[in-house]
This record gives sequence, structure tokens and C-alpha cells, in this order.
Amino acid sequence: MQAFFASLAVGAMLVVAAPAFAQKNGVIETRLEARKVVRGADGKETFAPAENARPGEVIEYVATYLNTTAQPVRNLEATLPIPANTEIVLESARPNAAKASVDAVSFATMPLTRKAKRNGREIDEPVPAREYRYLRWYPGELAGGKSAVFSARVKVINEPGGAR
Repeated sequence: MQAFFASLAVGAMLVVAAPAFAQKNGVIETRLEARKVVRGADGKETFAPAENARPGEVIEYVATYLNTTAQPVRNLEATLPIPANTEIVLESARPNAAKASVDAVSFATMPLTRKAKRNGREIDEPVPAREYRYLRWYPGELAGGKSAVFSARVKVINEPGGAR
């Protein structure tokens, strides 16, 4: 079973995010919340509505999957899109076993790398965080009536032409 969330609209200077998005397919009910991470003068974090965000600000997405039946759901793939004009905050994914993708086809352990030619040699180079477009968790089984929560943070960027 696989669930995808609609990408939240992101502008070069402004992010517009619904506070919560919910979807129900008869077995799994999904809910996506977006909240702005605000750090106080004392260093403590609080959260604010994510209706507006400017470059440099951090948005945390929290995806909750609820099994609405009494039977376990197997082979669950919890997928979280990373909106354009944002970059993943590496090591923010919870649980931390998330895999990442730039194309929603191939998922790999973070940090992602790719083959590149340098001085006539093929090397593995890191994929910039701004190119990550999806995170996916493979929790295996979700027991009947139980929920699982997945989260990650992104930083709003102001990149001419948008993020790749």
C-alpha cells in the first residue's frame, strides 16, 4: 500500500501551506500537517502556522498514517514529497530510517550520492539537499487501529528558477 500527499505550493519568496491535509482510502487514513519551526531567544523551539514562510525559515511536515481496520496492513510505504523551493534538513527525518529520492522512482539511504566524472575518473559525489524531492519510510506492518507518525524538516530557499 502506498500513500502520496499533494505537494504544498511553494513560491520563491513565500510558502503557502494548509495546516493539515487528510485523505482516507478505506484502509489507511493519512494526515499531513505543516508547521513553521520558530526558535526563541532562549534557543527553545516552538511551532507556528505555516501559512507563510520566507527563505531561510524551516517548515516541519508531520505525516500520520492510521490503520482504520482491525487487520494489519503490510508493506506500507509512507511517502513524503519535498516541495520545490525547499531543501531537506538532513538528519531531520523521524524515524531516521527514511530513504530519499530525487525522482520518486529510486530510493536510497541518505545522504544520496551520484556518479560523476572528475579529471577523467568516475567518482561518487553527494547530491545537494535541495535536489531531494521525496522521503519514504518502510515501516513493514501497521497493526489494526494503530497509527504511525513520520516527520521531516525543510528549509525554504530562494533559488532563481526554483529548486531542481
